[in-house]
Amino acid sequence: MVDPMETTNDIRLLLAVLAPLIGAGLVMATGKKPNVREACSALAALTLFGIIASLVPDVLAGKRLVCTVFNLLPNLSFTLRADALSMVFALAASFLWVLTVFYSAGYMRGLHEHDQTRFNTCFALALFGAIGTALSDNLLTMYLFYEIVSVCTYPLVAHHQDEESYAGAQKYMVYLTTTAKGLILPAMVLIYVLSGTLDFATNVHTGIIPAAANDCVVTILYACCILGFAKNGIMPLHSWLPSAMVAPTPVSALLHAVAVVKVGVFSTVRVMLYVFGVDRMDALNVGMPTAYFVSITIVVASIIALSKDNLKARLAYSTVSQLSYVILGVALLKPSGVEGGLIHIANHAFSKITLFFCAGAIYVATHKKNISEMHGLGRVMPITFGAFALASLSMIGAPPVGGFVTKWYLLNGAMDAGSLGILLVLLASTLLNTAYFAPVVYHGFFGKPNPSDAGHHYHEAPPAMVIPLTVTAVISVLIGIYPNFFMRFVQAIYPT
Repeated sequence: MVDPMETTNDIRLLLAVLAPLIGAGLVMATGKKPNVREACSALAALTLFGIIASLVPDVLAGKRLVCTVFNLLPNLSFTLRADALSMVFALAASFLWVLTVFYSAGYMRGLHEHDQTRFNTCFALALFGAIGTALSDNLLTMYLFYEIVSVCTYPLVAHHQDEESYAGAQKYMVYLTTTAKGLILPAMVLIYVLSGTLDFATNVHTGIIPAAANDCVVTILYACCILGFAKNGIMPLHSWLPSAMVAPTPVSALLHAVAVVKVGVFSTVRVMLYVFGVDRMDALNVGMPTAYFVSITIVVASIIALSKDNLKARLAYSTVSQLSYVILGVALLKPSGVEGGLIHIANHAFSKITLFFCAGAIYVATHKKNISEMHGLGRVMPITFGAFALASLSMIGAPPVGGFVTKWYLLNGAMDAGSLGILLVLLASTLLNTAYFAPVVYHGFFGKPNPSDAGHHYHEAPPAMVIPLTVTAVISVLIGIYPNFFMRFVQAIYPT
């Protein structure tokens, strides 16, 4: 067996980061030929996924793969790294990009959207930032890629170029760049001064903060990191996320399932586990306060979701709520809780992208955005609403879909931590999830069609959209029935 601490230099990490960047260049170069342009997007996505998949055997064998691009200062470099936590995010993001490329082509062509070349270019650049974040070996590298994601997704949010989209994009940028520069950047400088390095620790127990560092200072740094990565959607720094729903649905799917919000929660838990470490967090007694703090987001965002008639708005607040499951699980500082939180990075990705894919398919087929207008549509769009039902079960946490695995481990983590309050939060959130998802499915299949639909002959969206949402829905079930693939990575992060 390979020594779990063995480090291997591997150029594939750099190739993985460059694949979407080169893909973006090819998309720009072939913009006047739509079929060639989209073929370049698909090729870049497939190449990226192939490279990430090729890393799996080495990471599962216990190797930590690294690739130093250049050095800046002593113990400070631009370095990439693949470990178990990297793979949970990178595998989900790279695979879902493949499906999103095909879905996006059907959506954008179906609505005859403008500036599709710019759209596809920025899409690829956003994945460049997301994969770079996943494969970062230190806080500086991760911060740089985190900011790249923010900049490259601005044109996507502002795609429609009207007053509403510009306002949403402006709020998006103000929230994300202000918190990153105002909290993360100074915290990163101080961490370097205290530790002499920004490299992530090799295990989740030790962290990199010296034991002699003042506890009050370390606690402040911890709070800066939790709030500074505002892409994680924690209240009260969450309102950029619903505002960004003015973007086209493929962008919403990218924001909520693949790149932006996952970059936020991934960065947050990477810092919690590999900068501060479980032992230091436990000694500072910041774990349970963090869990209760994000519990407010879980419950309040779910209550707000109940009030939203616009389907994408309801899904947006669902995302705000669901993201905090990841942080809550890690904050429990128990193996089961950490595993439940981290596995939710993948489980939520497949389920939430299915929900947004379905929302986009409904809009392309019927031009309906509001849930109150969708009564009876499930009978004419059974595949789309069936996929929505399966993904909803995952969000609720019902077996046999992936979200059940998340809830099972989180419940066990809460019991191991002896926290009745967190158990009640998880129960309340499950009931609220049911309350805002079940009506969409019920009225879709059993509701009486709206009188305004008389004379309309609706049908499923184009196959380029229906096939990807079917695939993601099926996978969300498979990772619930057979969770071992992602769980092997998660259990390697915090072995029991």
